[in-house]
Amino acid sequence: MKLIDCPLNGPRNASEFHCAGLVRSVSDAIRDGNIAWSDHLFFEDNNAGPVLEWWFHTPSSYWFIVERDTRTDAIVKTYAPEDRPDLTGRPHQARP
Repeated sequence: MKLIDCPLNGPRNASEFHCAGLVRSVSDAIRDGNIAWSDHLFFEDNNAGPVLEWWFHTPSSYWFIVERDTRTDAIVKTYAPEDRPDLTGRPHQARP
């Protein structure tokens, strides 16, 4: 059985979770135009190695961030949304 360490609920069976895709910055549709906006909506990178992904714990309706290595499917670390690193790997700075 594969366990995922949820920041809110602790280690839980992987069947309780749903992966919702990569953590990425939001495109500005007005500034970037229609082609860039459609790319943002419909295309994702397929990187080999560590990625940050949004995950959802279904029983508690809790969203959190998982750092996962796509080569091995190993979960490196989990983060509460307010503790997540930014896309460069540095800790996210919450706005006051």
